[in-house]
Amino acid sequence: MTDKTPLSPKKDYFAPMHTAEHILNQTMVRVFGCERSKTNHIEKNKSKCDYFLPSAPTQEQLDEVERLVNEVIAMGLPVRGEIMPRAEAEKRADLSSLPPDATGDVRLVYIGAYDVCPCIGKHVENTAEIGRFKISSFDYADGKLRLRFKLEN
Repeated sequence: MTDKTPLSPKKDYFAPMHTAEHILNQTMVRVFGCERSKTNHIEKNKSKCDYFLPSAPTQEQLDEVERLVNEVIAMGLPVRGEIMPRAEAEKRADLSSLPPDATGDVRLVYIGAYDVCPCIGKHVENTAEIGRFKISSFDYADGKLRLRFKLEN
């Protein structure tokens, strides 16, 4: 995905993994009704995200999350960024992850009609470029689910 504006991608995340993280976040919101991960670590070979849930998910629920993420990836959805004034962005996406002192224009990243969120990271142009998403492990303690995941070709 290319943006030729002052708000072009700044974080040097591995684009396929970072885009998969967006899809995972939206899938977790849809399946569990939780918030997007605010603490994560995105790397080329493996990544992790934390979610706050009232109880531990079952293996079947996590298998369903993995299945749904891969279903979205397989749709070949376009991924695009759009720069807009903060007031307009607030109408389209949850901006609570932005720093309180963030002002001015906001870059929203859209994954088809599946997800939209503010982001300064790098992304693929189409979800078909991501590969297969795999939850490699997880643990749950004190209301926090930590999902570790990787991408397979």
